[in-house]
Amino acid sequence: LHIAILASILSLIIYWLARDSRRVGNLSGKHVFITGCDTGLGNSLAKWLDKRGFCVIAACATEKGGQELRSCTSLSLKTVNLNLADSNSIARAVLFVTEETAGNGLWGFVSNAEGTAPVAPTDWLRTEDFCSVLDVSLMGLIEITLKLLPLLKKAEGRVVNLMNAKGLMALVGGGYSLSKWGMEAFSDTLRIEMHHFGVKVSIVEHGFFMVGVVNSDVTKRDLLRLWNRLTPEIRNSYGEKYFVE
Repeated sequence: LHIAILASILSLIIYWLARDSRRVGNLSGKHVFITGCDTGLGNSLAKWLDKRGFCVIAACATEKGGQELRSCTSLSLKTVNLNLADSNSIARAVLFVTEETAGNGLWGFVSNAEGTAPVAPTDWLRTEDFCSVLDVSLMGLIEITLKLLPLLKKAEGRVVNLMNAKGLMALVGGGYSLSKWGMEAFSDTLRIEMHHFGVKVSIVEHGFFMVGVVNSDVTKRDLLRLWNRLTPEIRNSYGEKYFVE
């Protein structure tokens, strides 16, 4: 029994030493670019990395979000407006990151942005309903990742894609799950290809946090809008009882 206890303690010590040896040191000059920093996990991560001493560049969808973030962080944290559905906005953000990193490359890129997606049966939806989320949560993230790759390769940095794990369970129609599955595939192939350049690619499938809870009033409003625009044929095939339930 004593030998088992000593072996367990020794294993814990070895684990702690190995874990601590992988902690990032010398944070000065290490730039991390994060998307989706107005609220939620992106906002919290930007604040946490800023306190640790990283050079944080936080992308916000609104000017208000950027102002609020700057008001509670250090002067070294920079913000930039970013609309992932707009190629021009992406280009401006990439130029801003390039100028901020001043030739040193980008140490880390954390993607944390989700497009709004109506939740409804598939045949209630139109192509534009899928595009409203795919343009942001898939195509937008792919576009900005591709444009940041030269900076990431220069610094032998890392890409971290944050994804809500519930997006991997395709329980309802719409583009939400499609965008998550697409980013999984994109990340997996990018990881293999970027290994040659010393760039790491990770996926973090996080759980369901309070910051991500969908506003039930918005959900109901979207459902009512979609229901009202259905053709009589489709509406009758479901029935009023289905819609209410």
